Amino acid sequence: MDTMGDLTAALDASPTSDPTSKSSMANDASRMAEVKAWLLCQFEAAGRNVPAFEFTPRVVAHLHSMASLSQVRSRAASIVADDLRLKASEYRAEAVRIREILERVGLSREQLSPGAIGSAQIVAGVANLLNIRDTEMSSFLVAMGDLSLRKADVEERRAKVQKESKVLLEYTRKAIAKLNDLKKTLAKFENEVGMHEAQMLQWQTNLAILDSKERQYMLQLNNYKAILNRVGYTSDINHGVLMEMAEHKKDLEKKTKPILDTLRSYQDLPPDKALAALAIEDKKRQYAAAEKYLEEVLQSALTTSEI
Repeated sequence: MDTMGDLTAALDASPTSDPTSKSSMANDASRMAEVKAWLLCQFEAAGRNVPAFEFTPRVVAHLHSMASLSQVRSRAASIVADDLRLKASEYRAEAVRIREILERVGLSREQLSPGAIGSAQIVAGVANLLNIRDTEMSSFLVAMGDLSLRKADVEERRAKVQKESKVLLEYTRKAIAKLNDLKKTLAKFENEVGMHEAQMLQWQTNLAILDSKERQYMLQLNNYKAILNRVGYTSDINHGVLMEMAEHKKDLEKKTKPILDTLRSYQDLPPDKALAALAIEDKKRQYAAAEKYLEEVLQSALTTSEI
């Protein structure tokens, strides 16, 4: 059965207009009649009058679902109540039968001593505690066996939990030890912060200096590359090639020295224009031949280095 508070809350719900078709009007009317009859029954049982409210499709649907659920629960409760009343009557009849049997054998409650009554009550309490239906020895043995099995299972789980607890405790101890080590390491690092900060500042200063030097050296390198490009330097010219060219230069100087000496001797010639012109033309031819020879030697040296 639903409470009156639930009914009042359902009645206080804000109405909303849901569209309905003409084919469902008859069904809505029957549902409204069922709801009104259910409300009248519930409020009369509570000694109250049915409050006036507006029946909207939403309210009717909600109250109809509540009525259906209430009726189902009422039928279920009625069935359970009837079953309990039947069992109670059976227990009362069984109690009367057992009382008659006990009175016939002289074991009625009035004839028992207080100690016997106390023992019977203890046996009944133990039976209720073990959740057994009778006080037969077999029932007690089965219940005790089941209790022993449950005890063994509990002890096994307890041992497992204790083992896991020991493992966790060991992990906790190790974690605490590691935490202490980390704290010591942190304190050590905090104490060394000043020294490392000074060292970092020195490194930063050195880094700035190195960066400046790098830019300076890169600028000088670019300048040297530009100079080498202007003078026609290539990667084929190396120390060995330069040494060979120096040797060839020395050889050419040795070969051209007599020519130069001869040219110097012509300075002592008489100032005869025709002879001087002839001598000059001859020396020019010799000088051109010497330059050509020098070029051939240099070209052969470069060709040899490339090979």
